[in-house]
Amino acid sequence: MSDSAVDNEAIQRSQRRRAVFASTVGTTIEWYDFFLYGTAAALVFPKLFFPGEDPYVGILLAFGTQFAGFAARPIGAAIFGHYGDRIGRKSTLIITLLLMGIGTALIGLLPTYAAIGLAAPILLTVLRIVQGVAVGGEWGGSVLLAMEWGHARQRGFMASWPQLGVPVGLLLSTGLVQLMSATTGPAFLTWGWRVPFLVSVVLVGVGLYVRLRVLESPEFAAVKAKQTVVKMPIVDAFRTQWREILSSAFVRLSEQAPFYLFITFVLSYGTQQLQLNRGSLLNATLVAAAIGLFSVPFFGWLSDRIGRRTMYGIGIVCTGLFAFPYFGLLNTRVGVLVLLAIVLSLIFHDMQYGPQAALIAESFGTNIRYSGAGLGYQLASVIAGGPAPLIAAYILKNTGSSTGIAWYIVICCVIAMIALLVMPRRALTDERSVEAAVTQG
Repeated sequence: MSDSAVDNEAIQRSQRRRAVFASTVGTTIEWYDFFLYGTAAALVFPKLFFPGEDPYVGILLAFGTQFAGFAARPIGAAIFGHYGDRIGRKSTLIITLLLMGIGTALIGLLPTYAAIGLAAPILLTVLRIVQGVAVGGEWGGSVLLAMEWGHARQRGFMASWPQLGVPVGLLLSTGLVQLMSATTGPAFLTWGWRVPFLVSVVLVGVGLYVRLRVLESPEFAAVKAKQTVVKMPIVDAFRTQWREILSSAFVRLSEQAPFYLFITFVLSYGTQQLQLNRGSLLNATLVAAAIGLFSVPFFGWLSDRIGRRTMYGIGIVCTGLFAFPYFGLLNTRVGVLVLLAIVLSLIFHDMQYGPQAALIAESFGTNIRYSGAGLGYQLASVIAGGPAPLIAAYILKNTGSSTGIAWYIVICCVIAMIALLVMPRRALTDERSVEAAVTQG
C-alpha cells in the first residue's frame, strides 16, 4: 500500500471517529433538553403552570403540552429533512442544536402561572413546540452522519452511537434534576427546577464546537458529485417510498410508547398512585440509563451479526411479555423490585433502539434518506410517544388500575410486530460504491 493510501485511510478513520463523536454529543444534548421537559412535566409543571383543585387535571394538561412537542417533531423532520437532503447533513445539525438550546433555556427563564397567569402555560407550550421541531430535525441528520461515514457491514453498530444520546441525555437530565431536588429542598419548586434548563446553554456551546469540526458525509458528497440531489426530497419520499415511511412509524409503537411510560408516566404513577419516594424513582431511572450506555451499542452491534429485523423482533416480544410483570413489580412498592422493573423495561427498549436507526435509515435511498427516515421516525411521535402518557393517565383515572395500561403496551407491541413483518426490504446494491466513496474521500 502506498504512503498516500495509508495517509488517506488514516484521515478517513479520524473523520469517522469525529463524525460518530459529534453525532453522539449532539443527540445527547438534544435528548437532555427533551427529556428534561418530560421529567418536569411529571414533577413540577402541574403545580407551577397548571394549578387547580384537581391534581389529575394538572398532570393531564402538563402531559398535553409535552404531546405538543411530539406533534411538532414530524414538522421538524420535514423541514430539516428537505434541507438535509438538499444542502447536506452537517449544516442542518448546527441549526437544530441552536434551536433546541435556545428553546430550553427560555423555559428555564419562564414566569409561572402565579406571575403572568394564562400566558405562562401558553408560552410553555410554544417553547415545547420549538423543542419538538428541533429534535424532529436532529435525529435523521445525526444518525446519517454517523452511519454514512461507516462501513456498510457495520451500519447497525455505527448508527447506534447517536442513539446513545437517549440514555446519556436521560442520565444527565434525571441526574441534574435529582441533584437540584436534593440540594435545594423546598426551594426546588421555586427556582431549583430552572437550573437544569439553563445549563443547556453551556451544553449547546460544547456541541457546536464539536460539530463545526466535522466534514460532510461521503455518501451525501457522492450524491452531490453525481448531481443526483433531488429538488423536493419530501415529495419524492412520499411518492416513491410511502410504505417505508408508514411502516417505520408503526414499527416504533413497541419502542417509543412504552419508553415514555417507563421514564415519564412512571414518575407521576409512582409518586401519586403508589406513594413512592421521588428520589428513589429518579435513582432507579439513573441506574437504567447508565446500563443503556452499554446495551444500546451492544444491540446495534448484535444486529450486524444476527440481522436487524431479528434483533428488533426479539425486543418487541420481550417488551410485550414484560408489560404485566412490569406493573406487578412496581405495585409491590418494594425498592429492589421497583428498581428491577425500571431497569428491565429499558433493557427491552434498548433491544429495539440499538438497531432501530439502521433498520429505518437503510430503507431509503441516500438522496431522500434524511427526509424519508426522519419522517418515518418522527411520525411515531404523534401515534406513540406523545399520546402514551396521556392515554395511561386517562386509563388510570377511569379504572384505578394499571391493568389497562399493560394491555395498551401489549397492543402497541402487536401492531409493531405486524409493521416489522410487512416492512419493505430494500436491497442495498450500492454498498460497494458506498465503501469506495468512503475510502476515496
